[in-house]
Amino acid sequence: MGDPFLLAGREFRSRLIVGTGKYRDFAETRRAIDASGAEIVTVAVRRVNITDSGRENLLDHVPPDRFTILPNTAGCHTAAEAVRVARLAREAGVGDLVKVEVIGDERTLFPDVPATIEAARILVEDGFVVLPYVTDDPVACRRLEEIGCAAVMPLAAPIGSGLGIRNPYNLRIIIEQSRVPVIVDAGVGCASDAARAMELGCDAVLMNTAIAGARDPIAMAEAMRLGVEAGRRSFLAGRIPRRLYATASSPIEGMLD
Repeated sequence: MGDPFLLAGREFRSRLIVGTGKYRDFAETRRAIDASGAEIVTVAVRRVNITDSGRENLLDHVPPDRFTILPNTAGCHTAAEAVRVARLAREAGVGDLVKVEVIGDERTLFPDVPATIEAARILVEDGFVVLPYVTDDPVACRRLEEIGCAAVMPLAAPIGSGLGIRNPYNLRIIIEQSRVPVIVDAGVGCASDAARAMELGCDAVLMNTAIAGARDPIAMAEAMRLGVEAGRRSFLAGRIPRRLYATASSPIEGMLD
């Protein structure tokens, strides 16, 4: 815990947050989570059963006493829908932590930023610890921080696209201005994308499709864990400056004539 991930007053070892959708079954979901080393697991309240104990329940395989459950409002298209789903999750006993996701466009799955800000405002006032999924817009991220969100979660690319970080410059601005954790959410496709996000200075990375959709989800989960760890260490170590021309690796002082 020499370099813990701090989120809403809690410390975590892992800076990788993983989703639970698109796996073949709950058993594979748990195996992938274990391989990833993730401690925070996000769950789509409208798509995965966490409320009906009479049916197979994801929480039987991913117990809240072992993992921090991050319910999300995936599938919601209005602020009112997102607020209702978040409250449903809290009533189911998974706590006050929530990822707010309000989709504005079905083709790209880009978030509806005004609706996201409105939902976040209501939920913060209602005592939730809010982590909003938002575009890589520095102004929107600042607004969300100002209303009391515990983190901001800008996308790297469209959900499930695997395109990697499309706009590192916006992410750098968001990181520089933010006083809360910056978590890249959506668009990561491979371990090098995760490492790149961490090298930019992001505090954590959230992903689902990149692992669940891989040919070997368990191996990819481990690769993502290593990518996040490597990227974080690289960021802390500090990269060398970029130069246009070569610089000798060996010192030239004292060379023989």
